[in-house]
Amino acid sequence: MDYIGVIIQGVIQGLTEFLPVSSSGHLSVAQHFMNVGEESLIVSVVLHLGTLVAVMIAFFPTIWGMIKEFFLTIRDICTRRFSWKDMNANRRMMFMVIIATALLVPVYLFKDFFTSFEGDGDIIFEGVAFLFTAVLLFMSDKCVKGNKTGDKMKVGDAIAVGAMQCVALFPGVSRSGSTTATGMFCGLTRETALTFSFILGIPAILGGSVLEIGDALQSEAQLDWLALGIGFVVAAVVGILAIFLVKLLIKKDLFRIFGIYTALLGLGCVGIGIYELATGTHFIVVF
Repeated sequence: MDYIGVIIQGVIQGLTEFLPVSSSGHLSVAQHFMNVGEESLIVSVVLHLGTLVAVMIAFFPTIWGMIKEFFLTIRDICTRRFSWKDMNANRRMMFMVIIATALLVPVYLFKDFFTSFEGDGDIIFEGVAFLFTAVLLFMSDKCVKGNKTGDKMKVGDAIAVGAMQCVALFPGVSRSGSTTATGMFCGLTRETALTFSFILGIPAILGGSVLEIGDALQSEAQLDWLALGIGFVVAAVVGILAIFLVKLLIKKDLFRIFGIYTALLGLGCVGIGIYELATGTHFIVVF
């Protein structure tokens, strides 16, 4: 396991998990050019766990508030004081995360279908998915600014965002970008849409990692735990920096920057993928 390669993958994962450009797509493309073999799955799992730590640190006050509301909700239900209409922002967002995540559970039964595109030997599909992400980002940058905050979210908002998170299982479709954009389309403020998107990613990342880590550990790849640890730390640190960068850019309505980037990246991946298929060559980056 190459240390430089793992560090590069950690930087890519940390940046692209939260920048609206698709971490799975970037990681898949990077591993394609770096000719990463059997260890790609365990590396991906470890890097995803690193970004999970990043989002929990960056949004700790809100996450802690939601955890407390979970237990307070149980208390209120048992004492018959629970009211759906009178929920505060943290409690309502907690329920919305549960609803949106519930949509993802049955879809995970078909996770092999989604992950098959990451190891199919070409990057054409990723390119098309990047272009889809670009369209969503351009549309979100132009949509009317919403005014709904966390305490005003509705079940329909959670269902719409949750459905888009299912689509984002395809490599190249940005989970953070597509869910944040959908939140904006539903009338959420940009800050609320971003916060909900990132917190919604916690159960998705954790659940996906738990499901994949068993397969990863059963593979025949030789594991370098020091390299994996370095990748974990790099992904976490870069992830925190990426979160604050996205927070800054969304306030300035600059999502179109990522739209331009993913559009160019998508066109490049499609072009290179077609060339590789036509010529039978495979571009490899060597360190």
